[in-house]
Amino acid sequence: MKMNDSTRSQEMNFLEMDFDGDASLGALLTALEPHAGKALVIDYGGRRIRPGYHVTEVKAGSFVTLDCGVNPASWRETILQVEDSGAEGGRDYLSVGKFRGILDQVARRVALDPDARLTFEVGPPGAAMQVFDVDALHLEAGHVVLRLTARSAICKPRHRAQQAATACCSPRTTAGACCAR
Repeated sequence: MKMNDSTRSQEMNFLEMDFDGDASLGALLTALEPHAGKALVIDYGGRRIRPGYHVTEVKAGSFVTLDCGVNPASWRETILQVEDSGAEGGRDYLSVGKFRGILDQVARRVALDPDARLTFEVGPPGAAMQVFDVDALHLEAGHVVLRLTARSAICKPRHRAQQAATACCSPRTTAGACCAR
């Protein structure tokens, strides 16, 4: 089949889109939009989700926290709970359009913030759920692969200090602007 320019640009909307564990709900939905007819496959925890997986719950939350360094923080988060249940009756992967439709249906009843941090809770029936962030999207054999990465526990004050030290002492930093050690 010959692709016209319109089809080619739609297919090339992304070959690989990196989110580096920091995707918002709106950014993911926008990236998926042109691929409504493709199957959505999820890679998580070193495995590929089975056809027939099920989005069991969508949570919209606001968090106000205090970390171990007594630093307050607040943010909004959308949590998608997915059961890796496997195919029943020949079911296949959800299409991107069906996945987006589920979220549209939820949004009619629950206020979903497009700028909210996006989190996935995934696991097979009878097993503990694991928490994941969105790492990347890529096209593969006519379907869209959503690659998730495990969310690590971190000490936020130590993490911020390490990021600041790396940023201020990078090769792009001007002389004299480096952190005091």
